[in-house]
Amino acid sequence: MKVAVIDKNGKDTGRKADLSKDVFGIEPNNHAVYLDVKQYLANQRQGTHKAKERAEITGSTRKIKKQKGTGTARAGSIKSGIFKGGGRMFGPRPRNYSFKLNKNLKRLARKSALSIKANEKAILVLEDFNIDAPKTQDFTTVLKSLGLESKKSLFVLGESNNNLYLSSRNLKSAEVITNSELSTYKIMNANSLVLFEGSLEGIESNLSK
Repeated sequence: MKVAVIDKNGKDTGRKADLSKDVFGIEPNNHAVYLDVKQYLANQRQGTHKAKERAEITGSTRKIKKQKGTGTARAGSIKSGIFKGGGRMFGPRPRNYSFKLNKNLKRLARKSALSIKANEKAILVLEDFNIDAPKTQDFTTVLKSLGLESKKSLFVLGESNNNLYLSSRNLKSAEVITNSELSTYKIMNANSLVLFEGSLEGIESNLSK
């Protein structure tokens, strides 16, 4: 699959990048994408929620009324969940929400996500460039040149670039990552996927295994 390489001004460089069909041209597996995104979101949950149950709250243990003859239901403790100030019935407890997926499924999910973006014509291949100093305005100029200022975009670098990362950090609609940080969730969450030329080899080598 051939894709034109553009520069940071949005102009065609005259070169074309060859995207591997084994990574960007497979039949997408939607269930694999769903599972990988579900795992990513589950791993973001802290799971520290906690409510006190009747055994954990402070209160008297005396029987609050006699067993019979009141005309109402029997009650043995003021700490019961049916009374104001009582414990929570079946309240949330701390837990770990993460679950395991095997490597082959996660690799299939990422390839499926990239193939979906390729089918949607939502992948741009950008010529490698650098910014002299961290400056959000410079990065915003690049977004405008590429027509992405109003779209959620994901920039994938071949190697870590601190200036580009810091320049994009204040922008809600743009994110800069390296190819080793690429995940199914981030691919699917972006409207446009911008791949730096230097990232293609790393992406394809990681997903062609």
